[in-house]
Amino acid sequence: MVVAVFWVDGAILILKVWQSGQGAWRTGLAFVLLASTVYIQMAYFSRPASWLRSPRSFALLAMQAGLIYLPLLMFDSSWNGLQNFLAGSVLLVLPPVAAWLLFVAVVATVPLLQYAMIVNVGPIFLLYNLLGSAVVGIAVYLLSRLAGLVGELHTARDDLAQLAVADERLRFARDLHDLLGLSLSAITLKGELAHRLVHARPERANQEVTELLDVARLALADVRSVARGYQDLSLEQEARSAKAVLAASDIDTRLDLEYQDLSVPVITTLAAVLHEGVTNVLRHSKAERCEIVVHQAAGEVSVDILNDGVSDENDNGPDAGGGSGIRNLSTRVAELSGWTTAGLEPDGRFRLRVVIPCATEKFESEDPPAGTFGGRSGKGTRSTTVPSDPGPPGAAIRERTTSPVHARSTAVLISLFFAGDVLIAVLHLMVLTKDPVKLVSGIDFLTALLILQLAYVNRVGSRPRSGLSYVLLLVQACLIYLPLIQLGPVWISQPGFLAGSALLMLSPLWGWTVFCAVVASVAWVHVIATGQAYDILFNCGTAVISGLIVFGVMSLTKLIAELVETRTQLAKMAISEERLRFARDLHDLLGLSLSAVTLKSDLTLRLLDIDPDKAAKELLEILDLARQALADVRSVAGSYRELSLDDEYRSAQSVLAAADVRVRMDVEDTELPVLVRTVLAVVLRESVTNVLRHSKAEHCDIVIRQTDGEVSLDIVNDGVARAEPLSASGAKGPAVVTGSGIRNLSYRVAKLGGELQTGLDKDGRFRLRVSLPVQ
Repeated sequence: MVVAVFWVDGAILILKVWQSGQGAWRTGLAFVLLASTVYIQMAYFSRPASWLRSPRSFALLAMQAGLIYLPLLMFDSSWNGLQNFLAGSVLLVLPPVAAWLLFVAVVATVPLLQYAMIVNVGPIFLLYNLLGSAVVGIAVYLLSRLAGLVGELHTARDDLAQLAVADERLRFARDLHDLLGLSLSAITLKGELAHRLVHARPERANQEVTELLDVARLALADVRSVARGYQDLSLEQEARSAKAVLAASDIDTRLDLEYQDLSVPVITTLAAVLHEGVTNVLRHSKAERCEIVVHQAAGEVSVDILNDGVSDENDNGPDAGGGSGIRNLSTRVAELSGWTTAGLEPDGRFRLRVVIPCATEKFESEDPPAGTFGGRSGKGTRSTTVPSDPGPPGAAIRERTTSPVHARSTAVLISLFFAGDVLIAVLHLMVLTKDPVKLVSGIDFLTALLILQLAYVNRVGSRPRSGLSYVLLLVQACLIYLPLIQLGPVWISQPGFLAGSALLMLSPLWGWTVFCAVVASVAWVHVIATGQAYDILFNCGTAVISGLIVFGVMSLTKLIAELVETRTQLAKMAISEERLRFARDLHDLLGLSLSAVTLKSDLTLRLLDIDPDKAAKELLEILDLARQALADVRSVAGSYRELSLDDEYRSAQSVLAAADVRVRMDVEDTELPVLVRTVLAVVLRESVTNVLRHSKAEHCDIVIRQTDGEVSLDIVNDGVARAEPLSASGAKGPAVVTGSGIRNLSYRVAKLGGELQTGLDKDGRFRLRVSLPVQ
């Protein structure tokens, strides 16, 4: 299409040279010069891979200017008008300000040269040439930009995907913090309490460890749940858990739940509010009483958490010092059109209040006043203003997706092209007729044609090959042909609008049929009007060019919208990949810690009556594991961390020994790249977790060796009854992979170019082997 437009436009100029009586050899020379100009435009300026801001581009721009202006000395006014190629190239090559200034200068040379070469040229004719050159120059830019714009949109999709990934990581981090923070805090609290009671009140210590074991199992289930995807929290379960944890801290708690038939997002968010609110009471206050009230009325549901543990010196309450918990909650609540307040009541108690509409549609309300997070403040409160969250990157993504800057500027140029084309027709009409009735009538028809073109045909949301499209295409044909009855030969229409719209709105067969019929109708009208060959050829060529340009610029609009939608889909795919990667890291990072807490809690229960001193020692290790798990939660919520392989050796040995598994460690002290050490640490964690969960091992060997640019990790245990045997040669064949943990590990190992194998050795022991390159 672009080639056809450029060459047909050039053919019209050759026709002008021939018609001016320049002779055969001069016409041939004009063809060579024209071919060189069009070749530069097609082969370089319209090629997506071209570097348009390079010395070569500037040199070719100067060469094109010479090919356009120097032949004027030979061909006079018949060569004038080729400046549209240079005008379009200027917009492509130069910076915006300089480009538009030079664009205006180049376009202005057309009427100036026309005035200098032809005597008695009227102002309307000069304005006609000025607008014609500007409109065609914009068309050259748009068509040259067509392929390049496709390339730019494709390269921009990575940026959009990264923003979408950042948004997903932020949401996952908030959910992780809200879901596991309270459980791990409760484990730490109950562990400390049980440790103090081991010798003084063993019965109470037994009860606390039992509850600790339940919380640890629940936290482990939560990890698996988050690793599978977002979970729907139970508000009642969270309320009961919160009350139990507060009671264990000697906080007098009143719980009042009054709600029914809430949507899953609302219930999940309210449960997260309870998580964070109770966590703040435990961490940041010295409360003696706490009141939790959930109330539903008038289409809204509210959660109030009040406590008396905030002093005047710290009247800003939880999170005022820069914590992220309440800010995270306020973001989640605002997504459901709710609001959050936090501050001291007149009676000195600190209140965290969240209100969410039962229906989750967005409010069309004014901005919330100061002192609230996402909404209005309750009466009588001394509210704390927490620094506003800038919001998830998803907001920026949606903005970039729906209205990228280059799409807006291209849409403006397309509108200018159509408006300029119609204005040229109006000027032509003013030259042909002085009858005010015909002039006004023709302007009305042209205005209606422009409105139809911009309002529907060129709109992104228009539906090709629909009933409405066919009707409006018929209306467009009427606006083009019916004025011939009233205006006759003075009617200057826009048949290219109909020809280009037919290509876009109809099937290919019917579209090209209508296109050819429109061009034929133009030839027929001018045969009747003048009968001159030059006039017929000129107007037919103009109809072909304008029809193809209309089709091209409308296709450009549709293409931009389609590629924007494609970028959105690619971003969603990137989100899915990030969810999977985050779930793997979460499972690998926390699975072992929580499994160890569960195992040691069960062991402590058995030891409380038999050996209180050893039970106390186990409780101290439980506290260390719980604190480490909580640190891991914060680490993962912030960003992925570099795991310490040395720490994992010691942790694995300690945990396996606590499970009465005899461990042999044979580890070479070698320098390894960070990514390799991190993956080996994750493999070690997951493998030890599998030994604890899925086997009845008595012996476990952990061996790390580095040879010939490769490091290997072998973890062997005797507790698996059945598995596929390794090959006799130990060759690196396909891994025997079962369960999501091993699948996750195999993925991570493969990302670094390594291999993972599982199976039985000849002696019946189960071996997990990982080999990784270290260069």
